[in-house]
Amino acid sequence: MSLIKITNLTFGYESSPVNVFENLNLELDSDWRLGLVGRNGRGKTTLMRLLAGELPDYSGKITASVEFEYFPPRIPDETKPTIEALRDVGGAKGWELVRELMLLGVREEAMGRPFCTLSPGEQTKALLAALFSREGAFPLIDEPTNHLDEPARDAVAAYLRTKRGFILVSHDRAFLDACVDHILAINKNSVEVQAGNFSQWYHNKKLRDEFELMQNEKLEREISRLKDAASRTKKWADKAEASKKGHDPKLREKKSGGWRAYAGEKSRKLQQRRKNLERRQAEAIEQKSSLLRDLEEPEKLELSPLRYHSARLVELRNVKIDYGAGAVCPPVSFVLSRGDRVALRGSNGTGKSSIIKLILGERIPHTGEFFVASGLKISYVQQDTSNLSGSLDDYADIYGVSRTMLRTILRKLDFPREAFTRDISTYSSGQKKKVALARSLCESAHLYVWDEPLNFIDLMSRIMIEELILEYQPTLLFVEHDRAFRENVATKTIELGWIELPDRETLMQQAAGLGQQVL
Repeated sequence: MSLIKITNLTFGYESSPVNVFENLNLELDSDWRLGLVGRNGRGKTTLMRLLAGELPDYSGKITASVEFEYFPPRIPDETKPTIEALRDVGGAKGWELVRELMLLGVREEAMGRPFCTLSPGEQTKALLAALFSREGAFPLIDEPTNHLDEPARDAVAAYLRTKRGFILVSHDRAFLDACVDHILAINKNSVEVQAGNFSQWYHNKKLRDEFELMQNEKLEREISRLKDAASRTKKWADKAEASKKGHDPKLREKKSGGWRAYAGEKSRKLQQRRKNLERRQAEAIEQKSSLLRDLEEPEKLELSPLRYHSARLVELRNVKIDYGAGAVCPPVSFVLSRGDRVALRGSNGTGKSSIIKLILGERIPHTGEFFVASGLKISYVQQDTSNLSGSLDDYADIYGVSRTMLRTILRKLDFPREAFTRDISTYSSGQKKKVALARSLCESAHLYVWDEPLNFIDLMSRIMIEELILEYQPTLLFVEHDRAFRENVATKTIELGWIELPDRETLMQQAAGLGQQVL
């Protein structure tokens, strides 16, 4: 065990007038499996890059006895066989790489293929294997799940659960719960560390928020009461002060020395009482100011789904997607009726996106029959938003949605105002995805079709979108590997097939045998 110590760290980008971190102090145990959470733009990736030494222009101090390694690392030559390409990353021995690759469920034949020919999910696993093969390395793992299907996420989570010492950024609640033992949360106005997984941290945060809301209401009432009492006491004190100076003709006969002493003492006590009330009011205001600093209380999202005149919107009967090398999945049959929220579930490559494109009217090679209701208005969010470009206003005009409404929804999703005037091509992956989702939420539709809508989207925004769907109950067809979101939202799940991975004991035996071959 050793400490990673951050002392008085201050950092900001030249393009922004506000620092990302201001006098940040943290002590982290290098043995922790640490989940790093926070809304998009709060500085998660920035913190990782600071630790990795990629952003040297900061003030303060970062000390650690471990060597930070940022994920994903850069592959110098992606045309090399995977094993050789991974050796170039960290210089690990071949048998060590094979062991880690096998534990992650990477197939033996993939190890000899050029790295560039691997699927995005296989590349993610290979790069993780390279990092954990390096002795003394402390991996900084930035959003590894975006290209992983559900079995792959389970395999990576099980793999990470056996490791010690890493920081992981992920927006998948189930994935975090499965593999971390501490949470580092970048909140609205603070940074905190807490033992446990994400669900435990989030439960505690909600309890703290509820307590602070109650305390805030109590203090607001107390401040109002003290303010009124201080105001009344001031009037009484002023009246008592005036009476001792002889300005009241009704009390002229009482203006003896004894009366003046009595009036003076009464005035003094009232003034002191007023000061005490004002002091207590100031203390209550100060106490109140320490509350709700990290309360995430965004405005609620809204949706205006349309109601189709008949119940059946989509039906597939024994549909098989076949691009010429055989069907990519077993025959698919299901009915999507008005009010359904249907999740398509399966491994990468089992035809989920192809079925969506077929329903959208694209020419996808297939057998079987399918029906889509006439005049059905569909709002679609595509899986890949990396090619978005142009101004936000032009994007709104192309889709025929209100510019104001689009910006309003983006602000509710914690989108920075200063980004509104930038070209969309300069946005982060999470910001581009939020633009596509916000546009869909602006559209009134009979059916919402979302293909992996939550990639790169922060946890709080995911929860907001989940609550929106449960409140407005639109008809929805979606693909999403975030298990918690899918299980909370879907009314029906269609299974499209799975690639089964061996259990861990079998993988260990296979890794040992293949490692001996490499040696």
